[in-house]
Amino acid sequence: MKLVTLIDPLSEAAEAYRNLRTNLHFAMLEAPLRTLLVVTPDPSNSASLVLANLAVTLAQIGRRVIAVDADFHTPALHLAFDVPHTPGLADWLSEPTVGSQPELRPTKLADLHLLTSGSRPAIPADLISSDRMTQAIARLSEMADLVLFNAPPLSLYSDAAILASRLDGVLLVVEAGKTRRDNAQKARDILNRARARVLGVVMLGQS
Repeated sequence: MKLVTLIDPLSEAAEAYRNLRTNLHFAMLEAPLRTLLVVTPDPSNSASLVLANLAVTLAQIGRRVIAVDADFHTPALHLAFDVPHTPGLADWLSEPTVGSQPELRPTKLADLHLLTSGSRPAIPADLISSDRMTQAIARLSEMADLVLFNAPPLSLYSDAAILASRLDGVLLVVEAGKTRRDNAQKARDILNRARARVLGVVMLGQS
C-alpha cells in the first residue's frame, strides 16, 4: 500500500488526491464535516489506500487529522504507516472511560496521527454499535479538524453502515474493472437506508 502523496507528491495520482481534498473542502462549505467514513462495497484495501493518502494531503496544508482504523476484521492502516496495530481503538474502548487519551501514533507529518484498530473484539458490530463508540467519535472530533474512519466492506459486515449513520459524511471507493456495478448499487442502497450523507464516489483506476 503506497502513500504516493508522500513518496511521489508530483505524480498524477498525488494530484488526484489533492483534487479529492479540494472537493471535500467544498462539501464542508455546504454543511459541517468533522468525521468522514471511507469504505468500499467489496473486500479490498482500496478504502485504506484512499483514506491514508487523503489524510496526508490534508495534513500537508496544516489540517489536524486523525486516521482511525475501525476495520476490526482486516485492518490495514497500520501497514500503510508501518506502525504496530495494538494497542488501538478496541483497546481504548475497553477502558473504564473513553475520557482517557487514546493511543494515537505519530506519523511523518506533525498534523497527522493514527488510531489503529487494536485488539480484535469478539463481536465487532457490537463494539461499533455501543454508546462508548459514540463517545469516542465525539472525543476524537474534539482533538482534530477532521477524523477519517476506515471500515470493513459494506457487502460483508454491518459495521460500516452503523458507522455511516453516526458520521458526518461518507466516501464510497470503487475500483475500475473490479467492483461490480450491482455491488456498488447495493452499497449505495445500504448507505441510503442508514441515512448517511454520501459525498461522492472515488474511482480507482486499474494498476
